[in-house]
Amino acid sequence: MTTLYVSHPSGLDHHTGGLAERPERLLAIEEGLAGPEFARLRRELAPRGTVETLLLVHAPEYIEHVMAVAPREGFYRLTDTMVMSPGTLEAAMHGVGGVTFCVDEVMSGRARNALLATRPNGHHVKYDASGGGGMFNKAAIAARHAQVAHGADRVAILDFDAHHGDGAQDIFWGDPDVMACSTHEMPLYPGTGKARERGVHGQIVNVPLKAGDGGEAFLAAWRDIILPRVVEFRPDLIVIAAGFDAHSEDRLSHLELQDEDYAAVTRSIMAVADKICGGRIVSEVEGGYRLEPLARSVRAHALALMGIHSDLVNHS
Repeated sequence: MTTLYVSHPSGLDHHTGGLAERPERLLAIEEGLAGPEFARLRRELAPRGTVETLLLVHAPEYIEHVMAVAPREGFYRLTDTMVMSPGTLEAAMHGVGGVTFCVDEVMSGRARNALLATRPNGHHVKYDASGGGGMFNKAAIAARHAQVAHGADRVAILDFDAHHGDGAQDIFWGDPDVMACSTHEMPLYPGTGKARERGVHGQIVNVPLKAGDGGEAFLAAWRDIILPRVVEFRPDLIVIAAGFDAHSEDRLSHLELQDEDYAAVTRSIMAVADKICGGRIVSEVEGGYRLEPLARSVRAHALALMGIHSDLVNHS
């Protein structure tokens, strides 16, 4: 088994009218994964998702509204931070199909783990409302699909984007079988994610960080607080909402992370997954808006998923 990488060119047709979440992000990710060290990476195109899959985590009225307002020309501003173009809905549906395909491959044992890179993002999307630059919550869909299609008893969503993973928290607030964990800068959009926000069953884990905390505090939050809780929860699958906008070169936040911090947190999550769920991980790319650090960070994350230490590659 190897690591599966899933994407789709329709993501290049989602235009946002000049917002930071732009098509060039996908091109940067592809460039970051183009080296010879990725020869063993299994690459597949994301299939198109279905409305039935969306209904796993989103309100029917919300889905109907999004599809009704999808523009045939020009732009439609779904929210202040989510702009739709004629290619947006198709791109989003391939994101949905891509993340369920990743789950299918990992849960069936055909892939060791999987990485999805599609647009638009999704971790701010709630049950019945868009958020951030997203339209459908791919991490939440992955969790519920694993339960419905593969009989997973419990799933953990681990979000290390610079911004709080409020979408999964909203969707699974009262669900004892889905854990949602997030590190994030505070104060920062969307303003949620305080440590006292714990969910109905205590299965929500938030560790807010402050500007300038850096990699040491970030990694300690995962090592000492979140991952021990994940071990106790014993999920059958781990879903990562992998945001890279906490990087020191990405000025939408101020957590000052470096490339190696993303590799390190990935290795820590993998060690836990190996211990409790057969190594089953599905990771999907969220934030990261400066192209060069995004490419490097995704590269470090992917190498870790493949079991390759980036330092060995960098110095070879």
